[in-house]
Amino acid sequence: MALPFERVADDHNSPAAVEPDTRPVVLQIVPTLDTGGAERTTIDIAKALKAQGWSALVASRGGRLAYELKENGGELIRMDAASKDLRTIFANVARFAELIRERKIALIHARSRAPAWSAFFAARRMGIPFVTTYHGIYAAKNPLKRWYNSVMARGDAVIANSQWTADHIRAAYPRRAKRLVVIPRGIDLGTFNPKTVTPERIAKLRAQWHAKPGDRVILLPGRLSRWKGQLVLLKALDLLQKSDRLPERLRAVIAGDAQGREHYDEELTTAIASHDLHGVAQIESHVDDMAAAYCAADIVVSASTEPEAFGRVPPEAAAMGRPVIATDHGGTRETVLPGQSGLLVKAGDAAALADAISDLLARPPDELAAMGAKGRAHVLRDYTLEHMCERTLAVYRELLASKP
Repeated sequence: MALPFERVADDHNSPAAVEPDTRPVVLQIVPTLDTGGAERTTIDIAKALKAQGWSALVASRGGRLAYELKENGGELIRMDAASKDLRTIFANVARFAELIRERKIALIHARSRAPAWSAFFAARRMGIPFVTTYHGIYAAKNPLKRWYNSVMARGDAVIANSQWTADHIRAAYPRRAKRLVVIPRGIDLGTFNPKTVTPERIAKLRAQWHAKPGDRVILLPGRLSRWKGQLVLLKALDLLQKSDRLPERLRAVIAGDAQGREHYDEELTTAIASHDLHGVAQIESHVDDMAAAYCAADIVVSASTEPEAFGRVPPEAAAMGRPVIATDHGGTRETVLPGQSGLLVKAGDAAALADAISDLLARPPDELAAMGAKGRAHVLRDYTLEHMCERTLAVYRELLASKP
């Protein structure tokens, strides 16, 4: 009988090429494979599974990172893993159960709420361990929404991507999580290594940003979404300009893809014009070469107005030896060392952000370099990709070993 989902595989990963009973098979579920912390972690864990001789399957709609999953030895099972429609959620229970039977899946790991409900019931039906990861914090304005969110705390193991996230889970579901494990997001130090970024890659991006030699560059990367705080940065630049503290040769680059249908990118363009920041601030599309982007900047800003469960930008920038200005909440409090690797400012406070930018721009280059070095040392100690993968696979092994 044909499966009600589409398998995407090459010859190397096809079932015919692998004896299905010789190694554990893990299925990760993520709505899409576009850029984001959950998606990137999915790829990293798939690569680690493959390196350990396990089979790595990913159920997803796919996206720009699908090719990378294949390159790292994972196999994509294309299916609607993003829909919140109840009919799709219940239909996916049967689809996941059939997939578990056919591919002899030993463990299922969900990274988002809607597909987690399908995976939860399928795992219980088939008697295999069910793992969840909190990649973000979910709003619960009413009891029904709180119940819907609770699936992420129903795993045999629940992984929190920061201590702040773990505290939130304990407060929201004190009796739910059987086993709560804090495993911070890992930074790939092979990719995010300033010694491996060539001057040509840096020059290419600076030219794209119209930054001339000698220009100071401030970078705020991330999805173009209101809560990411791009408008706060533009207001801070406006305050610096009005107080005559804005350097003449400054470029502020806001880089990221537009999200949803709110036309927020148009609002940002309007704000640049209304603040008379043409030639100072600009909107750029998503940057594929983020390692070079961090190197092309003097200061990196993360201005999220709502707490981020982890927040990749501060530790990635720190890994590249760049000082960071970030908002003082969420997981950022764990990844930024205030006064050492960067500065923390009150969320949504444009004046505080303006003061922090002025502070760092006034410091000599060797002091900024020292801050960057402390940030990189912090990442090397606590936030490596190897550490994240080792601890995650250890959770898998423990659950599989204790399975009746």
